[in-house]
Amino acid sequence: MSSRRDIAVIVGSLRKGSINRMVAAALMELAPEDVKLGIVEIGQLQLYNQDIDDRPPKEWTEFRERIRGVTAVLFVTPEYNRSIPAALKNALDVGSRPYGKSVWNEKPGAIVSASPSAIGGFGANHHLRQTFVFLNIPCMQQPEVYLSHADKLFDQQGKLTNSDTRRFLQNFMQAYASWVTATAKNPNI
Repeated sequence: MSSRRDIAVIVGSLRKGSINRMVAAALMELAPEDVKLGIVEIGQLQLYNQDIDDRPPKEWTEFRERIRGVTAVLFVTPEYNRSIPAALKNALDVGSRPYGKSVWNEKPGAIVSASPSAIGGFGANHHLRQTFVFLNIPCMQQPEVYLSHADKLFDQQGKLTNSDTRRFLQNFMQAYASWVTATAKNPNI
């Protein structure tokens, strides 16, 4: 079995040019070689409705299977109104249902929040942590990542230009990869 861990990256913002999508790209670039990260899109997911659990849309099924097949999940999110974006909440709901068949269960998670504001998405970061408790997603506690003034960290092509932030995110990814290995029930998925 391969020792390379497959980690899903879920970006809370749907906007193609979003700061958080740029942060996710930087994290994937800075990750250790023994992890494979890929963005799992959430914008195509129909709003969760329990009435159609017995005939789920193809997009729900594909999303659930993709998350079920990864070792861990890294969430990169902006803050909307001191909480997480609706699309991210919907993805969490879609993945957690039908009741008792949650794809999130015991998947090691970590949260990176980024914002042009001074508090770096603190509210979204902590709301997501609260959700992790119910979904049984073990959350890496340290290092925490709240990227403030994130709109000033990237160039016109979306590349991370701040060397201190680059070093910090690289250390974060190394810590997360190590933590996933130590925490995952099946680290070689």
